[in-house]
Amino acid sequence: MTRITAWRRHPLARYAVLILALSLVGMVYAAFVQAGKPADAALAAGKVDDVAAGRSLFVQHCSSCHGMNAQGTTTAPTLVGAGAAAVDFQMSTGRMPAANPGAQAPRKPPAPWVDETTTRQVAAYVQSLGGGPQVPGAEQVDPATGDAGKGGELFRANCIQCHNWVGAGGALTQGKYAPNLNEASPTQIYEAMVTGPQAMPVFNDSTITPEEKRSMIAYITQVRAQKDPGGFGLGRIGPVTEGLVAWIVGLTALALAAIWITAKKRQKS
Repeated sequence: MTRITAWRRHPLARYAVLILALSLVGMVYAAFVQAGKPADAALAAGKVDDVAAGRSLFVQHCSSCHGMNAQGTTTAPTLVGAGAAAVDFQMSTGRMPAANPGAQAPRKPPAPWVDETTTRQVAAYVQSLGGGPQVPGAEQVDPATGDAGKGGELFRANCIQCHNWVGAGGALTQGKYAPNLNEASPTQIYEAMVTGPQAMPVFNDSTITPEEKRSMIAYITQVRAQKDPGGFGLGRIGPVTEGLVAWIVGLTALALAAIWITAKKRQKS
């Protein structure tokens, strides 16, 4: 007992107790974090094995532009922190791998080696490099659970400047353009909002909540299924094509009317 009392009165005793307490707190915290938060790669891919397979595919098909470790090059940006959602969007829409670098990668059929499995694997690898937005679940993008009316208000406030009021798309500057949304799936629309591909800004959850995103998806999928009351939508581009058609048809009608009236007068004389 005397030895314990003497040890407690030693000048270094308080420091030893402090170090021991900090070590215990660190160990307990680490245990809780590992138990409650699986690796981002596992969350993105469904199984950790996908990361290794994804890296192999990445090195084979993507590293020539993005670098061996996805650090980016002068040709393509870094993918560290891009997230699985960005990979899923780019690969599922055929924009990546890009055949010819340009102002903007167009939507096209996916490459022959790209399917649901390989896309998931590459997405898992990219997610493991530094987190980022993950692929949304089916319940997050279900149009049936969204409010199309509210979604229309949000779409008109944030998107029609580029995508047109029905998502028909439009031209931007420097050779870029807002793509047509008619072919985009609900998942791809959600992924585009959270990742901001190419010229599109990022709409994170603090800007537009997940519920509001789902309502916007409901509006987009509903309005593109509507039939045009006039019978011909003229591409749904808006007043540009409508004005052009009105101008051409109107001028043609006036010219024909003038010719007809002149011909009638000549016959009478």
